[in-house]
Amino acid sequence: MLTELRGLTSEQVAQRVAAGQVNTLPSRSGRSTWDIVRSNVFTRVNGILFVLLCLVLITGNILQGAFGLLIIANSIVGIVQELRAKRTLDNLAVVGEAHPIVLRDGERRSITRDEVVLDDLIAIAPGDQIVVDGAVVAADYLEVDESLLTGEADPVAKHPGDPVLSGAYVIAGTGTYRAEKVGADAYAAQLTEQAAKFTLVSSELRQGINKILRLISFLLFPVGALAIYVQFNQPGSTWQESVLRMVAVLVPMVPEGLVLLTSMAFALGVIRLGRRNCLVNELPAIEGLARVSVVCADKTGTLTQNAMTLGEIIDLDADPARTRLVLSHLVAADPAPNASMQAIAEAIAPAEEPWPMVARAPFTSAKKWSGISFDNSHGHWVLGAPDVLAGGGRIARQAEEIGATGRRVLLLAQAQRRVDSPDAPGPLSPIALLVLDQLMRPDAAETMGFFQEQGVELKVISGDNAASVGAVTRSLGVKIGDVVDARSLPAPGDEFNKIMDDADVFGRVTPEQKRQMVHALQARGHSVAMTGDGVNDVLALKDADLGVAMGSGSAATRAVAQIVLLDDKFATLPHVVAEGRRVIGNVERVAKLFLTKTIYAITLALVIGLMGLPNPFLPLQMTVVGWFTIGIPAFLLSLAPNRERARPGFVWRTLAVAIPCGLIVAGVAITTYVVTRGFGHVAQADQEKASTATLIALILTATWVLAIVARPYQWWRVGLVAFAYAFYFLVFALPAARAPLGLDVSNTQEITFGIIAGVIGMALVELTWWVTLWIRKERPRLWAQRKAAIP
Repeated sequence: MLTELRGLTSEQVAQRVAAGQVNTLPSRSGRSTWDIVRSNVFTRVNGILFVLLCLVLITGNILQGAFGLLIIANSIVGIVQELRAKRTLDNLAVVGEAHPIVLRDGERRSITRDEVVLDDLIAIAPGDQIVVDGAVVAADYLEVDESLLTGEADPVAKHPGDPVLSGAYVIAGTGTYRAEKVGADAYAAQLTEQAAKFTLVSSELRQGINKILRLISFLLFPVGALAIYVQFNQPGSTWQESVLRMVAVLVPMVPEGLVLLTSMAFALGVIRLGRRNCLVNELPAIEGLARVSVVCADKTGTLTQNAMTLGEIIDLDADPARTRLVLSHLVAADPAPNASMQAIAEAIAPAEEPWPMVARAPFTSAKKWSGISFDNSHGHWVLGAPDVLAGGGRIARQAEEIGATGRRVLLLAQAQRRVDSPDAPGPLSPIALLVLDQLMRPDAAETMGFFQEQGVELKVISGDNAASVGAVTRSLGVKIGDVVDARSLPAPGDEFNKIMDDADVFGRVTPEQKRQMVHALQARGHSVAMTGDGVNDVLALKDADLGVAMGSGSAATRAVAQIVLLDDKFATLPHVVAEGRRVIGNVERVAKLFLTKTIYAITLALVIGLMGLPNPFLPLQMTVVGWFTIGIPAFLLSLAPNRERARPGFVWRTLAVAIPCGLIVAGVAITTYVVTRGFGHVAQADQEKASTATLIALILTATWVLAIVARPYQWWRVGLVAFAYAFYFLVFALPAARAPLGLDVSNTQEITFGIIAGVIGMALVELTWWVTLWIRKERPRLWAQRKAAIP
């Protein structure tokens, strides 16, 4: 039937392209260049800083407006990283996306999805995704899975005239459909926009940061209003001085680099993984794999290579020549051979004069067999799993023994009724066992060993014979318990969930059972990653916390997976884990630094405001402290490798450090300021001396917060802390540096008090660190004791 269809001519295609009837879809990364520029320039933080900068410039003191450089720095860094990530996503998505086969000028051509035009005839086979909306014009036992659209898992038979929607995928048979809706009119446009979008939503890390920022925002407005009132009501102060001190209060309250560095960490993750041919369809997937507690791996295509070879034919009381003759005609009659049939075809050439075919039953993962009915003189033949077709007899036991060595076994049998009968295949006459050899992925053993070392559970889930799956898993050096035949599993429920928790290897699993297994593990509190490459993995990939597809797998699996390994290297997954840990661990470090600054700034503003004192600092002083204690160190820390295992409790751990450390920094600064300055109105020279001592106390304490956050120490982290202290020493020691910052170190007593207060602050921060560590270690035990004590 397909050969009778010629499709559009080149002239007709050109006419439709000229008319704009092309499948033009949104950017694969979901955002245009202008969107990225706009979202990084016109931010709330940049808006606040810009208003404050304008106020400083009005005073005529341009140098005090140096914090305005943060607007430029934030924008440039954010734009550059996101554009690099966008380019990486776009380039990799072209490789990983579906390439439909169209009929044009009577020829089959592989094109990109963007080149499909209205009225194109598109050929489809098992594993292909429907890329545009259309109507079927030819169908050969075509079955389509529309679960991604409707949620219904049962396949839908399609006949000529039936509609098909983009987002569905073929699970059996072949066919051709006509493109009726392209571009933005098709469901594919929405699918692309959502599945391959450069986004930071649905991220546990981002949700934690947003929760923290919401808490802080409730404090910013009343404290900021108090600071403004107090600074403009200082006796003897000019309006210019009041503006500068007001700005110096407000600028450090804004955690200006936290969101930027979080976005940058994710974007850098996309770029780094892109270099390993790993396509990240959704950015939260980078942190997702670092958090998973269970990895469910499909055997075929994940642990083993897709390619197989026909190793042996075991004849069962039949003529060997007849067996090979039948196989040659089965090969010739299959228009879309799967991996098993391709292995047979490599060993047995298709018949030159195929027998007339009257019926065909394509292979599906649910029924585990395929079959073809020829005319009356050549009979009905089925090929599939021996334990499904032969039941529990001698042949099934023989196949089980072979399968226990890790090889795949198929049964060739002759049926007594047509293969498309409702009760097919019916009684069978076994003809031969076909033994297929599977090649292990060279990186599978190492990768699975890595996950076991990291305490991540492994579940091997396959539609193959259970004994074969167990043998393959053991050959990789993985320690497993009993192997479970999924046909013996109870219905989903408590017993089902317990079996999923206890067992490690499952065979003869249907696509719907794979999805149920994912749900069962999630119900037990696990974060589940699912790897797969075939159509039978789509449902489980979609429902898992993290879906990982192989680049050589079906277009449907690549479309629903959050991560696609374009070069099929299973060994890339440890690098994804490492990248996720880098993002999570480093953003947590960065958050502790920025939130400590925000908390001490809010506390200073509140207490100093209630005391009615002028703010001790100028904008330039706070800018220098912000850059060299927080900004630059945080930037470097966010880029560094981090192998700490991801743990829940990001918000608690961050605030457990930031709140006490922020209060200590503020307490030390306030004490120094009040002792060295006193209350009431003082001369400008005395104000500068007190502010200098206060700044010394604040810098010593705040920089030690950097010292504890940078742990565990490496040489460059020690150097980072040492550089900060050395830089500040030079700032206070060199007259050329003191003058623009308005520093006065002439009062030895006040400077000494500031140093002593700073050292005390450092000791308190260090004590807080050790107390936090103890609580983190003891809290689970104390919580368990408390629960046990509750009647």
